Amino acid sequence: MTQAIQKTLRDSAGMRWTALLLLALAMFCSYIFMDILSPIKDLMQETRGWDSTAFGTMQGSEVFLNVFVFFLIFAGIILDKMGVRFTAVLSAAVMLIGACVKWYAVSDSFIGSGLEAWFNNNLNYIPVFDELGVSPFYEGMPASAKFAACGFMIFGCGCEMAGITVSRGIVKWFKGREMALAMGSEMALARLGVATCMIFSPFFARLGGEVSVSRSVAFGVVLMCIALIMTIVYFFMDQRLDAQTGEAEEKDDPFKISDIGKILSDQGFWLVALLCVLYYSAIFPFQKYAVNMLQCNLTLTAPEGDSFWASSSVTIVQYVIMLIVAAAGFASNFQKRKQMQYTLLAVSIVSLITYCYMGYMRQSAESIFAVFPLLAVLITPILGSYLDHHGKAASMLVLGSILLIACHLTFAFVLPMFKGNAVGGIIIAYATILVLGASFSLVPASLWPSVPKLVDAKVIGSAYALIFWIQNIGLWLFPLLIGKVLDATNPGVTDPTQFDYTAPLVMLACLGVAALILGFVLKAVDKKKGIGLELPNIK
Repeated sequence: MTQAIQKTLRDSAGMRWTALLLLALAMFCSYIFMDILSPIKDLMQETRGWDSTAFGTMQGSEVFLNVFVFFLIFAGIILDKMGVRFTAVLSAAVMLIGACVKWYAVSDSFIGSGLEAWFNNNLNYIPVFDELGVSPFYEGMPASAKFAACGFMIFGCGCEMAGITVSRGIVKWFKGREMALAMGSEMALARLGVATCMIFSPFFARLGGEVSVSRSVAFGVVLMCIALIMTIVYFFMDQRLDAQTGEAEEKDDPFKISDIGKILSDQGFWLVALLCVLYYSAIFPFQKYAVNMLQCNLTLTAPEGDSFWASSSVTIVQYVIMLIVAAAGFASNFQKRKQMQYTLLAVSIVSLITYCYMGYMRQSAESIFAVFPLLAVLITPILGSYLDHHGKAASMLVLGSILLIACHLTFAFVLPMFKGNAVGGIIIAYATILVLGASFSLVPASLWPSVPKLVDAKVIGSAYALIFWIQNIGLWLFPLLIGKVLDATNPGVTDPTQFDYTAPLVMLACLGVAALILGFVLKAVDKKKGIGLELPNIK
């Protein structure tokens, strides 16, 4: 019997890491589609008439159903009742449906169709939601943006469902093994999706010298098809694992309404939930506008049309270099031999410098911002190891908030001072983006492992569900707010590369200030109650 158990798929390192790769690739594809229009905001205004308010409203619609129809809670119930493998396939299928709707909305076929006429004449007033000021549509919103928002809502439901399902799947396959490394690896690969999107979305939109925003979204749809295939393969692997072990699917404890009162009366829960919504609201919505912000604040001169830097092949070369940066940097953290560790680190750093040089030569805002997740991929294992062995989670939250404030204020006030200085502006941009990416790794690495220390273990599952729901409120609200503030502070500006981003960036910096204050409060509570946030996870 013992021999049979030892020969299950889970006990094979190759098979469990294959299962992780399947789940991680699905999330990688979803991260790409999530921001597929972010690097081409200027093209959406030029070709589809989306001003910043329309763009922000559409971007915020991703989490609308999760927040206001409580689909995030339903997703947890589905996961509990149906298990990991069914929910994984369902989430990928839902994301694919939403992606197809969004693609059709921005395609040329939608223009002049009966569907466009219907969206022009309808959904201009939504009872209750309009009164509350939270409607996902408004009168005068372009029909394509309305329909795209509908697709993005559907996609968002599947994406959040996928997020909680992937975490549960990793626990199932890696419990008692390399779980922390597995979760860190999945997060690193998913974040590379952001860089992939920034590089390839403009590439496909401008492919062949003719602008077509639908090509970028079609690229995302193809990736969502791949994500569905990955989850189907995972379905059969997971099914075979259960057949080998004779176990029923491990399922989470259900979300209980009776838990809400207990959770909401917990001071630790509110500190974590508010820190989460403040920090993530200052990062994810910013990503959707970051490329356009760089276009407005950097002096970029397109290379000659017949040069290597203007060719399509440079995009592929730069992406390969980006993968080398990420792979070598991530792998360097797990080398036992110092010589190999330093060699891989040197390869990563040299490749990063090469990538940055190529971004400068391309004079491309999207390829400049694509460095955002690279430093995070490099330092995530370092931070996780430090927290495990040395602690200081609350102090890391404070440090992360300080870096967040500094970066947004640099974008708001320092970067515009270098407009006209082609080299200086890009150096400032690269440095700030890399530091922001590091803070993006710093805060989550210390925030999520702290939740079990702050919240009663009996309601930890329900607490996570509520925290994600509160986080989604910020992810819905702030893309919309940034768009409205941008239009309000730039009256009469029609050139999408001439916006003044000072006010939106200051708003995001204020979120960092609020997070910093809460971080100090958390340190005080930890010291007073002896929660142990500053203590190492490994004792």
